[in-house]
Amino acid sequence: MSHPRLIGLLLALFTLLVYLPAGHDSFLVYDDNDYVTDNQAVQDGLTWGGVKWAFTTGHAGNWHPITWLSHMLDCQLFGLNPGPQHLVNVLFHTANAVLLFVLLLRLTGVLWAAAFVAALFAWHPLHVESVAWIAERKDVLCAFFGLLALLAYAQAVGAEPRPAAEKTGAPVAEVPRFTHHALRFHCLALLCFALGLMSKPMLVTLPFVMLLLDYWPLRRLNASTLQRLAAEKIPYFLLAAISCVVTFLVQRQSEAVISLARVSLRYRLENAPVAVGRYLLKLFWPADLAVFYPMADKISPLAVLGAIAFLAVVTVVAWRARRRAPYVLVGWLWFLGTLVPVIGLVQVGGAAMADRYSYIPSIGVFLAVAFGVRAAAQRWQIPRFAVPAAAMVILAGCLVATAHQLRFWRDSDTLFRHALAVTTNNDVAHVNLGVTLDQEGRYEEALAEYYAAARLAPGRYQIHNNLGNVLDKLGRPEEAMVEYREAVRLNPQSAFLHDSLGTELADLDRWGEAMNEFTNAMRLDPSSAWPHLELGKVLLSQGRDAEAVDQFQEAVRLAPDNYQILAEAAHVLAASEDPKARDPRFALALAAKANELSGHSQPVVFDILGMAFAANGDFSNAQICAQNALDLATAAKMKSVESIQQRLQLYQEHQPWRESFGATNAPVTKGVVE
Repeated sequence: MSHPRLIGLLLALFTLLVYLPAGHDSFLVYDDNDYVTDNQAVQDGLTWGGVKWAFTTGHAGNWHPITWLSHMLDCQLFGLNPGPQHLVNVLFHTANAVLLFVLLLRLTGVLWAAAFVAALFAWHPLHVESVAWIAERKDVLCAFFGLLALLAYAQAVGAEPRPAAEKTGAPVAEVPRFTHHALRFHCLALLCFALGLMSKPMLVTLPFVMLLLDYWPLRRLNASTLQRLAAEKIPYFLLAAISCVVTFLVQRQSEAVISLARVSLRYRLENAPVAVGRYLLKLFWPADLAVFYPMADKISPLAVLGAIAFLAVVTVVAWRARRRAPYVLVGWLWFLGTLVPVIGLVQVGGAAMADRYSYIPSIGVFLAVAFGVRAAAQRWQIPRFAVPAAAMVILAGCLVATAHQLRFWRDSDTLFRHALAVTTNNDVAHVNLGVTLDQEGRYEEALAEYYAAARLAPGRYQIHNNLGNVLDKLGRPEEAMVEYREAVRLNPQSAFLHDSLGTELADLDRWGEAMNEFTNAMRLDPSSAWPHLELGKVLLSQGRDAEAVDQFQEAVRLAPDNYQILAEAAHVLAASEDPKARDPRFALALAAKANELSGHSQPVVFDILGMAFAANGDFSNAQICAQNALDLATAAKMKSVESIQQRLQLYQEHQPWRESFGATNAPVTKGVVE
């Protein structure tokens, strides 16, 4: 086996081995819900409807249909099992490392330097976030297509390894005439570039990377060829421009872009050089890595001036060394240029920086270091064993650090506790740890985390909404209502918040105020089904059954594929004591569809389906459904076990289940999944 193939095989093997523990990691409460666990379109797998949704949605603040299709394929193959989905990320990262090795070897012909850059890329702990986070599939996916695009581009321009071109005075390669061969590979490169942009728009800077590679190692670029080479990139720049426009429109519509009123232009300009300096520091000393780095209230002018001075000095040194060491300038500009879309000048989200943003930019730094050290070793006649020995120590350290960093990504609890340990004033980490504890039923601990977050960021309506939710679960409705009111005050245009406040008011029997909030929610979001469902419950409690049924039917019309909505409506239509509110056939159709949509896995939905069968006089199927509900509820240790047993006994006696939804017997809660 030749050296390149053996090195490529070892690179892939060690990458797979170090990241293998990721296969035991869980879904996270941070973004994984948007991308997978709470995303019904993704969970349905690859369907025509899903493909259409992927290409037309701006969900999660981005237009990246290829990423959505990738997650859909995961769910098609693995369901909601996080292990295989993590390993798909690992496979893409492994492929990226091998592709980078092949690309650099093709461009430079320098075997060991190319291998070192690829190994650093594969094993650097700063890249753990991109690989170990299912929601960051977009990172490894866009890099995969970006590297394929660069390989196709190298083929299109007839790149041949030129180690001698590193020497001062080496001739500049002549730019060949455009041929059918070149056209085919340019088209392939454009296709891969488009797929990369549709995976994550951060790839928009790839045409500039191509121009950098034209300068070195391809040595096609000089004053006389600049215009022609720039014209050659016009199709790539057009794709990048389209992606920028689409991304900005989607993010502005989804309110992902932070306004200048919230984060001033001055702050952004101050944070940018400091963040670049922090990325460099973490590349050379990857300590205290966190899933979220909060923005400081104020940035020290000394830190800003120091960062600007440092970056200016490095840029000047790289520029002055461009003839003797062109790889330093190319690597440095690769790093700076590919960071531009995520440096915070257009602020998306509240982070000062993020480890995942270094995934592609870091290649430039690794490139400059590897080829710089190689040249220095040759120039200063360093003993031949010294550089390989140092490289092995560095790579071994990266492997150990990556294995250590991976441990923090096991689950949400571990991840956000670590973030709180290595950062300060991290309200986002407090919130997400609170969500984790909330989901585990540890409500008092969750409440403490939410209060800690509220002290750091009192103006965030999401925190107050979460406080309302957990206070309600703790049986403190008056305090919950105060938090819901504060959330509505901070964001009065949110239909969801009005709906939450209305639900709390209804639980306190404040029917008029509740109906007003549901009406506000309908006005703000006419497409939302939940306000209609909740209003229907309030109308039932007031004995206005006919109006209530109209609201349930409207909720079902607006959300025909939401199993929770269908099950809630079926519950009332099947079990109401008031015969005018019952519609057994419609209830059975809704409950059966809800059971299908939920994958026959929800005990509450099985329970409601049993009610619907019994309402239609089919007590045999009612007993089967009630038994299924009982088995699932018992396994999950749910509180509803006793009431399901009561219904099962009724069905065995050929009696349907009836309950009052009036004021003396409050409606069921909003979520049917306990």
